[in-house]
Amino acid sequence: MKTIAAEVRFAEGRDAAQLAQVHEASWRGAYSGIIPFKTLGKMVERRGPDWWRRAIDNRAAILVVEFGGEIAGYATLGRNRTKALSAEGEIYEIYLQPKFQGLGFGRRLFDEARALLRDRGMRGVVVWALADNDNAMRFYSSVGGADVAEGAERFETVTLHKVAFTWK
Repeated sequence: MKTIAAEVRFAEGRDAAQLAQVHEASWRGAYSGIIPFKTLGKMVERRGPDWWRRAIDNRAAILVVEFGGEIAGYATLGRNRTKALSAEGEIYEIYLQPKFQGLGFGRRLFDEARALLRDRGMRGVVVWALADNDNAMRFYSSVGGADVAEGAERFETVTLHKVAFTWK
């Protein structure tokens, strides 16, 4: 019996096309029916392989979780962008292809992203999630996030509420 292990690693240029596919599948899965259709389509379209290749070439902190030669998900991270929050690090995104959700890959990616921020000297982590994204809200609560702030984002004529979770 062959065992396949999941590996978390930094994204490489060769991952750009798969990252674009993961982004599209995960965003459509997470936000269809929440973010207006036209806006969601434009947001997905902007993040094609060339966008991912440029981000990787510019040394953006992008982690991928790979399973069986396929990218199951990704995380982007860096310095906290909300100065009103005391956390120094921020996980900007964690997304998994829908077929890989619920298997522990999100938790593994989240733990590795937190460890990388800590290794880079950043104390505390913040993550923002749209309040209507039930899966994200459950996930961040389940991994011990403290709901500390609220905000809003406007998409076309729709204003959506978002929640900041922090970890020390």
